[in-house]
Amino acid sequence: MSGTTQEKPQSPQSGPQAATKSATGQLPTTLPAPHNGPIVFFDGVCGLCSNVVDFTLKRDRKAVFRFAPLQGETARALLTPEDVENLNTFVVRDEQGLHRRSTAVVRMLWRLGGLWRAVAALLWIVPLPLRNFGYRTVARYRYSWFGKKETCRMPTADERERILA
Repeated sequence: MSGTTQEKPQSPQSGPQAATKSATGQLPTTLPAPHNGPIVFFDGVCGLCSNVVDFTLKRDRKAVFRFAPLQGETARALLTPEDVENLNTFVVRDEQGLHRRSTAVVRMLWRLGGLWRAVAALLWIVPLPLRNFGYRTVARYRYSWFGKKETCRMPTADERERILA
């Protein structure tokens, strides 16, 4: 994606410093206190993306993550226009900034802990260009492989506080 900050290798604990700043040089505004913490932005009509959200919800025992579709109000308020328009990019926004594509996946797995932290560490070893090549290949074919839904994923009653508009 052109015009984005280059991801710099670091350990998964601190993660890449891939924060994208707005035209004013600042990250977008924060959400009210109940919604602080990492936010996973995903393509709301993508079958694979919805499965990733379900996967993460089941394994996020500490309820750390919040989720927001790239087509929603939260994404428009907190992401760059380029991120919102590019539905091929999975984005994690945390205290260190915005993380995209395979780096976002690694950050999310790392924060899940346990076995998933080990998986994240193994993925982190793979050079970024190779990781993102794999990510882009899956992103390109995700609708044909996993389907496309007519509408964004609707949260269950238990998920409502974690799924943002």
